[in-house]
Amino acid sequence: MTYVTHVFMVIFGYSKEKATELMLKVHNEGRATVSSGTREEMERDVQRLHEYGLWATLQRDDEF
Repeated sequence: MTYVTHVFMVIFGYSKEKATELMLKVHNEGRATVSSGTREEMERDVQRLHEYGLWATLQRDDEF
């Protein structure tokens, strides 16, 4: 789980506390929103997570 925290810090610039919080949410609930933005930005973020060996998906948020 430390690796996931590290990846969130590197890719998204999260503090250790925020990255750990998101990692625990993924661990306990199976998912967490770790990034938001345009479709192109999210596709890039998913690709970056895949490059680190993490499983990630893109989901549209219909609340806007």
